Amino acid sequence: MNIIYVNPDEMRADALSCYGHPLAQTPHFDRLAAEGTRWDQCHVQHTVCTPSRCSFMTGWYPHSAGHRTLWHPLQPHEPNTMRYLKEGGYEVHWLGKNDCLAPGAFESSVTKIYGAGQGVAGSSQNVFQKGEPGYYSFLNTALDGPPRDAIFYERAIEYIKNRRVGDAPFFMFLATGFPHPIYHAPEPWHSMYDPDDLPPLRPVVAEGKPDYHKLIRQYRDLEKVDESVLRKIMAVYLGMTSYVDHLLGQLLAALEETAQLEETAIIAFSDHGDWAGDYGLVEKWPSGLDDALTRVPLIARVPGGARGHVVDEPVELFDIVPTTLELAGVEARHTHYARSLVPQLRGAAGDPERAVFAEGGYDLHEPHCLEGKPSDGIAGNPDGIYYPKGMQQQEHPESVCRATMIRTATHKLVWRPHGVNELYDLAEDPCELRNVFDQPACAEVQRHLERRLLDWQVLTADAVPFEPDPRGFPSMRMT
Repeated sequence: MNIIYVNPDEMRADALSCYGHPLAQTPHFDRLAAEGTRWDQCHVQHTVCTPSRCSFMTGWYPHSAGHRTLWHPLQPHEPNTMRYLKEGGYEVHWLGKNDCLAPGAFESSVTKIYGAGQGVAGSSQNVFQKGEPGYYSFLNTALDGPPRDAIFYERAIEYIKNRRVGDAPFFMFLATGFPHPIYHAPEPWHSMYDPDDLPPLRPVVAEGKPDYHKLIRQYRDLEKVDESVLRKIMAVYLGMTSYVDHLLGQLLAALEETAQLEETAIIAFSDHGDWAGDYGLVEKWPSGLDDALTRVPLIARVPGGARGHVVDEPVELFDIVPTTLELAGVEARHTHYARSLVPQLRGAAGDPERAVFAEGGYDLHEPHCLEGKPSDGIAGNPDGIYYPKGMQQQEHPESVCRATMIRTATHKLVWRPHGVNELYDLAEDPCELRNVFDQPACAEVQRHLERRLLDWQVLTADAVPFEPDPRGFPSMRMT
């Protein structure tokens, strides 16, 4: 069985039609859902690219082995799904960006790489001038040509069309950029959605939110931006999502034309979401754990699998690790905390009592983790679009303090040792507008979630290797 990971960056679940958006034009994602299984409540383990990808390639939580930052990808000695598959006889093809593997880890994990520097992409311009409110909102004009994502899909389709009978099975990781900011797309997708037609954005919440909400709006000068700008951001974000759907359609067509669709498992998901104007915010934040950031699409169409199956119960994105390995007939040889979703691919229900977990942020004793260092590219450059984010972390490191989340089907608790704790009754407040932490009426639920969160932290604190150090142990004598 061939396996393809369709992995658009920063795509939240509710931007797709099959997840309930009333206007979204995503017919190819909808097709995958109609011909496979869709998990309605899939949540990531971290809301930043590298930590999330390390998790969904290992089945580890970010804290289990210290993969909690942009700067700490998977090392050559560490396990990952691609390495298992390559060792199991798969050709492993990587197409797109790398926020996952350290340079030395590619040789053991990947057969062929199409990197981020290959091909020429279209360009766009900031809608605003430097110094104007909105300059740091990420909103740009339409691209004057296709994005680099199109090049990666072209390479994927070229490979699919050139395969021959008897070739080894392949695994393809399409790790593409859209709809990650900057908010721009080629036409007609850039202007596909009228901002005035969109559902209301989640409003700015004055009380009960962590300090980073207000600080992001201040540092990015978003407090002075008219709501029409925020609605345009959401409209363009939806257009970028529809462009990804367009590329997915081309991929599916190539698999059908070459009679490979029915021997290929397609697993579509993202690494985290994006506020895209909700709460008056843009992009994401390392300790942000709102559903807009943690809830992502997870859709899988596999040969012989259930069709049109929807799993309403919560799952964690890193569950794709044991799921993929089981589909490939490969056994994991490392400790992990994920659960195989293969029974659900065959039509089973999920676990209604399951809780999902996510985490983020850095402590004050970890300045090396913060963005905005002088060596940090555009986050340390006053002319860079990420400069406000970097400066906020440098000047208010407490605003990116460590955070952990437990989410059940009905409630969410976010615990911050040095910041605002959050508790939401998701049945009554699905948009997370009313923080009920420490309110007497919620005391029993809060205690229960706090206990489960503590148990989780203890049980997943680290991952002991299966095999001892090959160098052996030093001799020891009692004296």
